[in-house]
Amino acid sequence: MKLIEGKPIAEAVYTECRTELEALKAEGHLPGLAVVLVGDDPASKAYVGAKDRKCHELGLHSIKIEMAADTSMEALLAQVASLNADPSIHGILVQMPLPEHLDEDTVIRAIDPAKDVDGLHPMNLGKLAMEDPTGFAPCTPSGCQRMLVECGIETEGKHVVVVGRSLLVGKSIALLMMAKGPGANATVTVAHSRTRNLAEMTRQADILVAAIGRPHFIGADHVKSGAVVIDVGINRVDDPEAKRGYRLVGDVDFDAVAESCEAITPVPGGVGVMTIAMLMRNTIRACRMAVGA
Repeated sequence: MKLIEGKPIAEAVYTECRTELEALKAEGHLPGLAVVLVGDDPASKAYVGAKDRKCHELGLHSIKIEMAADTSMEALLAQVASLNADPSIHGILVQMPLPEHLDEDTVIRAIDPAKDVDGLHPMNLGKLAMEDPTGFAPCTPSGCQRMLVECGIETEGKHVVVVGRSLLVGKSIALLMMAKGPGANATVTVAHSRTRNLAEMTRQADILVAAIGRPHFIGADHVKSGAVVIDVGINRVDDPEAKRGYRLVGDVDFDAVAESCEAITPVPGGVGVMTIAMLMRNTIRACRMAVGA
């Protein structure tokens, strides 16, 4: 069994980012990322903090905007409009989930598609479906695909089963894997919580992507021997013995599944670190596209 660790692959992405950054800075351009956090959800605060630290570490211009949980829709849209108009900002990310009184779809549609480095605007999703390289693909699916490519895992002609149908991961990774090119050309099945005989379906997978948001949902009976398993889930489960009172686990029961796999991603330390790496890459791309470099 091969462990597909995210850190060394993310470092390869960061090496590419540093090279591109040096070239852009030499031309007088500095990529800028703005991350907007509404409310004080602990997990969201941690993600935003990690993104901000990585920007500073790489040398990107970074703005972290924190807004109160009771922020109105009008105020949030005004903030997005301000960032759309700011020439020093090339990428905008509004951290999800938003408080219940705010409509996420309206906020996503308000972001300039050219600055939508999270790849969730309808225009970018449409470009993803059309295999138009001028768009931005969502960061987590892009990270999953990069892991497969870097590890030399063949995808062409393989059967990929994705468990989960969210735009953020499930639908987007299905589009990426069906496309033409490296880490793609696969036959893709999308399953979800309402799929009948789910285990029978997932056992057909050469590559199984778990993105359903349920801790340890995928067990040994879901995975055929020799499959590659990509675990996108990051779930908090109570653990009185842990320092913080909880621990992070994936959607896959790692201990039950790992020994029969050809390769598998761990949680933590797998897909999660790739998400931020691909966000940095998208931000640098957005800058290059904006300045015509």
